[in-house]
Amino acid sequence: MATQAEEVQPVHEGEEEEEEEEDQIVAQTTDQAKKKKKKKKKKKANANTEQEKQGDQACQDSKTANDCNGHKANGDDGDVNNVDEGTEQPEGNDATNSKKKKKKKKKTGGGSGNQDGPKPALQQTDPPTIPICQLFPNGNYPPGQIEEYTGSASYRTTSQEKRALDMMNSEIISDIRQAAEAHRQTRKYVQSFIKPGRIIDSAFTVAFNPRYDPLVAAVKDATNTGVREAGIDVRICDVGERIQEVMESYEIELNVKAIRNLNGHSISQYIIHGSKSVPSVKGGEAVKMEENEFYAIETFGSTGKGLVHDDMETSHYMKNFDVGHVPLRSARAKQLLNVINQNFGTLAFCRRWLDRLGQTKYLLALKSLCDSGIIDPCPPLCDVKGSYTAQFEHTLFLRPSVKEILSRGDDY
Repeated sequence: MATQAEEVQPVHEGEEEEEEEEDQIVAQTTDQAKKKKKKKKKKKANANTEQEKQGDQACQDSKTANDCNGHKANGDDGDVNNVDEGTEQPEGNDATNSKKKKKKKKKTGGGSGNQDGPKPALQQTDPPTIPICQLFPNGNYPPGQIEEYTGSASYRTTSQEKRALDMMNSEIISDIRQAAEAHRQTRKYVQSFIKPGRIIDSAFTVAFNPRYDPLVAAVKDATNTGVREAGIDVRICDVGERIQEVMESYEIELNVKAIRNLNGHSISQYIIHGSKSVPSVKGGEAVKMEENEFYAIETFGSTGKGLVHDDMETSHYMKNFDVGHVPLRSARAKQLLNVINQNFGTLAFCRRWLDRLGQTKYLLALKSLCDSGIIDPCPPLCDVKGSYTAQFEHTLFLRPSVKEILSRGDDY
């Protein structure tokens, strides 16, 4: 038994030594493999770093950041995406790319004015034919320019009470925004083709109380009568007589009278009120209408005395076409006159339009221009208190062969 044990023991020890040598070889192999992997990772990281630098340089050289980001995302940029398909990107690189994408979204998401408002469901035609309510079927119309209150009224911006009042007026705000959008689209269309030179003068009246529909009908009929009577070689006094006859023939609850100190007029180029007047009553001048003349046939009817006078604050003005050079001492008045000449010429304008042009503290300068006769004030014209007035007007052209009512439309 002892002999067998001695024979077995050496063999067992040799096996253990071989196993230890094998373990050492495996450990060395594992360490070498780990070192190789680390080297590979370092190479990959260095390659990715260089590629990222090249990609950033490509972005800087690109015309737009959007194009550059598109190349990175889609793998179209050869300088950025030279990595083999089997190579994995480091997590840090993905985080960097995601940050860049987030920054990009911030750049493209901004806007100002109506660009941030609701977008129309349909595209408006040219000329505009689609009603505004169909462009925004949900009733959410674009807001106007929003400006916060300042000074003592600044609290209104954050006051919950004032915001609640805004919510109570949401229907009114929606209606007025709808009207404002219609106004904007109309202006946009007209401004695309309007040219300086000829003037169209036209007016109409709307009554929201059926009681005054006969007044509106009487004045409308009178204007159409004046349009029919007007013509080449027709005496202006005869046109006025027919206008008064038709207007005052209407029997309504409150007798209508033709306003005798408001007249129609001829129209010249850049001059809305020409040298000839067309009255709304008999007794005018026996001057004849002539070929190639433009006329604004406008009639005014009133339930008052039929005589108007200046009243209330003046808001409209017009440059005097016939005035010559007038020396001005005030530098502010000279500057304001230059603004008026550049933007309005001899056409009527209001103070609100001067405000929109950035003019401030101009009332003294405007008064100076009025006192010197360069600018004519056009104050509101009123009949007796409590009376109602109506007006209709058309512009016509006395062509050699025919008479053309330029402002005629389907509405009136």
